[in-house]
This record gives sequence, structure tokens and C-alpha cells, in this order.
Amino acid sequence: MAFDKLGRFFGIAEDEDMNESSYTEEVDANQEPEKNERRANVVSINSGSAPTSKIVLYEPRVYSDAKEVAQNLLNNKAIIINFARMDDAQSRRIVDFITGTVYALNGEIQRVGDKIFLATPPKFETDGKIAELVDKKDNID
Repeated sequence: MAFDKLGRFFGIAEDEDMNESSYTEEVDANQEPEKNERRANVVSINSGSAPTSKIVLYEPRVYSDAKEVAQNLLNNKAIIINFARMDDAQSRRIVDFITGTVYALNGEIQRVGDKIFLATPPKFETDGKIAELVDKKDNID
């Protein structure tokens, strides 16, 4: 009796309780699901809910253009704003307005040129700095 148990443990003796039909049923239960069942779990990489990201370019001429810029930020679009055609006082007011919008969204605003700014909503990531502008800004302050 003890030898039988030891033999079953090592797989030498046959187990009387387990017949071949129960073994095949157990194997069938442990097999992988059918191909059709696995396909139901597959999601296409292109069918994601994330729409295409866009960057909108603006060259405002009056302060009222700031509302349109802010609306694009609210629609999760990054914005590049060129203030070359505006006087400094008006451009500062727009930058203040956009900075408030960006702050409310937890986004970012960066200076990328002499009169060019990049405003991004929260899910955009920018990497790197433009050293010339940072040095120039530090010398002005």
C-alpha cells in the first residue's frame, strides 16, 4: 500500500481512480480557447479612441484673437503663436490670457522664438530647450 502511494507519487504505478476518459476531459478543459474566442480579445492598434493630435499656427493681429487660440487649447490642440505682426503691449495681453488658459488646463507655454510661443494642453510633451533664448532671457532680467 505504501509502495503504491509512493509509486503513484513518482508516476510509476497507475492510479486506479483515474481512467483515460477523465484524463482526456481534464486535458480538454485546460486547452487554450478556440481561435474565434481569442480574436474577441484582440484590439486593433488603429481603432483606439485617441484622435490625431494637431498643432495649430496663429498669427494674431488683435486682442480678440486670443479667444480663438484658447478655444483650440480647450479642444486639446497644441498652438504656435507668432506675435511678429502685433505691438508688444497687445502681445503681452494675449500671452497673459493664454497663460491663464494653459494654467487652468495644467498645460504648458514656452517661448520658442523672439516673438513665438508654443502652448500645449496637458497630454502633450515637449522635450529640450532652446539655449539661445534662455541665455537672452537671463541677460535681460
